[in-house]
Amino acid sequence: MRQPFALDRITLPSGIELDYVDEGPRDAPAMLFLHGFPESHWTWRNQIPHFSDRYRVIVPDQRGYAKSSKPEGVENYTADKLAQDIFALAEALGIERFTLVGHDWGGALAWLIALMSGPTGPATYRGKVARLIIANAPHPYIFQKLLFDNPEQRAASQYIRGFRDSANDDLIRDTGIAGILMKEFGGAEGSSALTDQDRQIYFRDWNEPGAAFAMLNWYRASNVIVPAMDETPERPASVDGPFPPTAMPTLVIWALDDVALPPCNLDGLGDMVPDLKVVKIPGAGHFVPWEKPDAVNAVMDEWLSTH
Repeated sequence: MRQPFALDRITLPSGIELDYVDEGPRDAPAMLFLHGFPESHWTWRNQIPHFSDRYRVIVPDQRGYAKSSKPEGVENYTADKLAQDIFALAEALGIERFTLVGHDWGGALAWLIALMSGPTGPATYRGKVARLIIANAPHPYIFQKLLFDNPEQRAASQYIRGFRDSANDDLIRDTGIAGILMKEFGGAEGSSALTDQDRQIYFRDWNEPGAAFAMLNWYRASNVIVPAMDETPERPASVDGPFPPTAMPTLVIWALDDVALPPCNLDGLGDMVPDLKVVKIPGAGHFVPWEKPDAVNAVMDEWLSTH
């Protein structure tokens, strides 16, 4: 059984409190890892010990997850507030510049934080992100375009409509996050990479008061448009308009068996990210950081050694 990681707790200027892992030499280059739905810092259980011998590894439980703050109201989970949490955490810890690593919603947020850290971002944030590493998280511009134009991605994303539908709120109140996951994804068995300890940790975190709706509020506050399969919605100009490039060196790790995010998300990515390396990992699904940890760590090691 893996030993739990020691968690520190911090109160940000906004009043939001975050639990976070802080391991590795304090004077080493910083790596900041962002988890996705429906997880926590535990997403990165195989990366924290691997990188903390030579990096300062910071891994928060993000707003709405585990024991971190869960403010009520969808409006408290908009992308700007989530991004500000991360910039504020780095500033409070004295970290001027960092490598940002994100998976799933953490990766979606990482794309935004990288944009805010680029030359078109607010002056306060420019240059904060030195390098960007994404694991199975779609680029926001490409993803939105796919949801309009690609039937495969639109079908794979219909669960988001269920997560947003208030008609499911009674189910969520009665059964927590597990009930809505079962409704939207059926009775699929969990990954064989999950241990009993992993399951215990996830169920414990999901049962924190307010956690189910707080986690789902990431979906409900998002401005991503997910049309129904038979819908022909109005197409906003932003779907086809210009989008700022990602300025920093970027590694994208993509597991090929992700049922929610098929590899079409990689098409055209090089046009959005000038300094890009993509590594595809076969035989792994959406949760590649812990489904194929050795492969993920090896890819990151190789890329970091040259960037």
